[in-house]
Amino acid sequence: MRRTLIALGIGLGLLGSTVVSAPAQAASAATDPLASTVPAAQQVAAFWLANGAANLKNATPYAVQTVVRGKRLSTAVVPDGKPGLIAPVQGPLSPKGKLPTTSGKVFFVGADGQPHWCTGTAMQSTYRNLVATASHCVYDTQRAGATLDKWVFVPGYSEGTTPWGLYVGKQAVTHYDFVAYADYDRDYAFVNVYNGVVSSSSDVLTDTGRLVDNVGGQGLTYNQKTTSSVDVFGYPAGPNPDGTRPYTGQTLEWSYGKTFTALAPAIKGEELTGVDSPFTGEGSLGSSWLYRYSSNSRTGYLNGITISVSDTDGDNRYDTSVSPYFDSETYAVYSAAVNLWTGSIA
Repeated sequence: MRRTLIALGIGLGLLGSTVVSAPAQAASAATDPLASTVPAAQQVAAFWLANGAANLKNATPYAVQTVVRGKRLSTAVVPDGKPGLIAPVQGPLSPKGKLPTTSGKVFFVGADGQPHWCTGTAMQSTYRNLVATASHCVYDTQRAGATLDKWVFVPGYSEGTTPWGLYVGKQAVTHYDFVAYADYDRDYAFVNVYNGVVSSSSDVLTDTGRLVDNVGGQGLTYNQKTTSSVDVFGYPAGPNPDGTRPYTGQTLEWSYGKTFTALAPAIKGEELTGVDSPFTGEGSLGSSWLYRYSSNSRTGYLNGITISVSDTDGDNRYDTSVSPYFDSETYAVYSAAVNLWTGSIA
């Protein structure tokens, strides 16, 4: 696996131009290839779309690091700079409803050789080709930081359908501290994807266009107060500790809650954000936390990504989702991903 480390100028919020062999300062982006060539991407698309998309339909929710013992804190995270907002892009308002068309499932093959999925969301970027999810839904923590195999995104996924096509990942960008030190305070990733494709009955790939042109793209916000309210969107599927299964994982779910500062020492989570949410862990990894979400435009500002869930009141039902706190370093990692062109594989 080839990894590029990019030094990032955090104080001015500018992407540095120097490529270095080691992180030059606290905030560095690790950039890794997924399907870096068109033939490789075509093979990935064929794997998921063949036989009536059997591998998509048979995939199971990813069950790695889904639950933590979390603590709610009364203190606030201290931002490392001024709050920032990057505006979203509204997509076509179809199908009817109030849920974001930007949400979907990310699919990949895990260390066990089996197909799995997490949640992801389309993001605003220069070439309208960016997906946000949890870093451990891109990087295989069971194989010393290798990327997960055959990574794709399906926006609007519902019961085996690909309404806007399937988007193969070309490049992944995360924080250096996650891949180097398994620091879950930095468990977020941004993936550049090729144009979407669908497969005909003769297994010919047809281009469906750029991701954000088709579904819209969420904005980004960082250095916000940890006492905000957010809408959480994801595909929870797993059970509660008491065995109940409130979600199927087949359709997009929505919850709303207040955020607060959280702590999870077992995963080195010292600056996390929690939100009141009943989502179970399996399937909801990578769920988007949208600040100022509008159900009319179906857009908002990404202010968190579910990396795990917790039962904080001991009633054997999950009540809290946790995310890294989005700060200037999050913005810097995002900035390292926004300007990569990808193109078509069809």
